[in-house]
Amino acid sequence: MVVLNKIYTRTGDAGDTGLASGERVSKCDPRVEAYGAVDELNAVIGIARLYSGQNDRIDAMLGRIQNELFDLGADLATPHDPAPKWEALRIVSSQVERLEAEIDWMNESLKALDSFILPGGSPLSAHLHLARTVARRAEREAVRLVETGATVTPDAMRYLNRLSDHLFVAGRRANANGADDVKWKPGGTR
Repeated sequence: MVVLNKIYTRTGDAGDTGLASGERVSKCDPRVEAYGAVDELNAVIGIARLYSGQNDRIDAMLGRIQNELFDLGADLATPHDPAPKWEALRIVSSQVERLEAEIDWMNESLKALDSFILPGGSPLSAHLHLARTVARRAEREAVRLVETGATVTPDAMRYLNRLSDHLFVAGRRANANGADDVKWKPGGTR
């Protein structure tokens, strides 16, 4: 259990922050950028949930995902090298598999895509598409972190990749099972 008695510590006033390992790094360190994007994604999903009232199953999925995003943030905030002296919280394959099962369930009732989808339709769908784009950025930040030589677990990378797919399909499902999707019309304004 996390206990926070005091919100401000003044320890980051000079532009650095502490990782889960206690190591101090710049607030623009690739690791901080990666878990910061995950934190932003969590906030965007929180806004999307304001519109999920008639979609109890989607709301439940999004609530679970928000919790898992804290797990993912903890995973990304804990360097692998040196190995932590405790059992680090890491994303596991069953979390990725759950996303895949939910994608399959949501996709069952959707018509096949015949065009790219523009963000919009219902408020829930529009916000889920915004979340999808933030998920893609978080994934890019995680890739950037790996390119610095840091280790990111394969399941964390798979989770981020699958989550953006999940949010896309949830956005379509929120649009009356895809019936109210806003479709791209190539060259339609020429």
